[in-house]
Amino acid sequence: MNAAAQVKSMPANEIDAMQALFRKQADHFASHPYPDIAARKATLKHLKQCLIDSADSLIAALSADYGHRSADDSRISDIMPVVNHINYSLANLSRWCKPSRRHAGILLAPASVKVTYQPKGVVGIIVPWNFPVMLSIGPLATAIAAGNSAMLKMSEFTPETNKVIRQLLARVFPEHQVAVIEGEAEVAAAFSSLPFDHLLFTGSTAVGKHVMRAASANLTPVTLELGGKSPVIVAPDMMLDTAVERLIYGKCLNAGQICVAPDYVLVPRGKEDAFIKAYQDKFAALYGKVESNNDYGAIINERQWQRLMQVLDDAKQQGAKVHSASGEPPLGALRKLPTQLLTQVTDEMLVMQEEIFGPLLPVVPYDSLDDALSYINARPRPLALYLMSFDAATQDKVLSSTHSGGVCINETVFHVAADDAPFGGIGPSGMGHYHGEEGFRTFSHAKTVLKRGRLNTGKLVHPPYGNTIQRLLMKVFLR
Repeated sequence: MNAAAQVKSMPANEIDAMQALFRKQADHFASHPYPDIAARKATLKHLKQCLIDSADSLIAALSADYGHRSADDSRISDIMPVVNHINYSLANLSRWCKPSRRHAGILLAPASVKVTYQPKGVVGIIVPWNFPVMLSIGPLATAIAAGNSAMLKMSEFTPETNKVIRQLLARVFPEHQVAVIEGEAEVAAAFSSLPFDHLLFTGSTAVGKHVMRAASANLTPVTLELGGKSPVIVAPDMMLDTAVERLIYGKCLNAGQICVAPDYVLVPRGKEDAFIKAYQDKFAALYGKVESNNDYGAIINERQWQRLMQVLDDAKQQGAKVHSASGEPPLGALRKLPTQLLTQVTDEMLVMQEEIFGPLLPVVPYDSLDDALSYINARPRPLALYLMSFDAATQDKVLSSTHSGGVCINETVFHVAADDAPFGGIGPSGMGHYHGEEGFRTFSHAKTVLKRGRLNTGKLVHPPYGNTIQRLLMKVFLR
């Protein structure tokens, strides 16, 4: 169903209420178009404290939504990054807001040129279910730092977490500044059809296309944080034990339900079995048996569990070999799945065609580094690319030969937590950024201001054309 059809199926009173809320925010922003920087900082500090105060409630709600989610996973990956991000924004906001002086050039002299950073207005944020705290309050903090109002569309799959976030935000913001929307696909379609001044969507590539299509009707600029199949290259120089130690956490965090999780691993041909053995040994040291381990999370719901089982069964039926990281089979009653490493995979299998978003990990052999790079470059550009190599020449070759949203060398997923750097995709894995200073710029309008004094040199190029000064200018600038 397309976005327009979904909006039509949504009750008129709900659409009216959402549109009224948007108008309330737009009207408030129109009367407060440039919030005071000191007030923004005070709001961010209040938001941070309320987040810290709500940490235990959020952790419990996340576990309730998932059936089980590691408290430490939630603390490390959902809450701590947002606190750190707010601290970073507070430390840098005054600098970001300063106008930047630009060079006017001889042709425009005497004049001054500067770029000012102005809030865009009402920002829409569509939040996924996998990290609903970090991916809601994180971009919200940046939008507020830039001086905007915001409406958040939370995922229908995290109702308990949404309840806590709604209560948390209500303690900080009036509804005309920040509002929370909940509902299923038809609500999301109506939400993305609102005439926001900017729209941020985090989710799948397929849904991202619908969001962008809906936003285009209003010429709303969009930032799309999507996903894709993020590869890991284990270079020939890298010890397999070290490679596994560097990548396993990125695959096991949140049971692999991460947009930047390693999606498949390229290993030198003949080392597949040794890689699997190294992974199993390290998995045993970290998690043991997942059935009784509270550090290993569950798949969020039955729908996602069945999707993963379908992908796994499809691979097995087409000849893939499956190696459980812990020796345990899929634990359907708990929706717990230790990493299932797959060998002998082919491009015809679902597991090699779509983003996995879970604890399945294909192991693909390659004969040379050039072959590995060709394999990656023949596929859509990923959100992240991971290289396991300490060789400088190999690192340079991979960086210069591939395109991806971001790169980690000898690590996985941690680049997302780099506050002083942009995060975003490329091509099918997304567009735009919303971390770091680039995030502030995303939610700001860069407005060029040219200023002249009493002396008007602009009249020198007024008609009638062909006078002596104009001919001289042509000779100077067109030589």
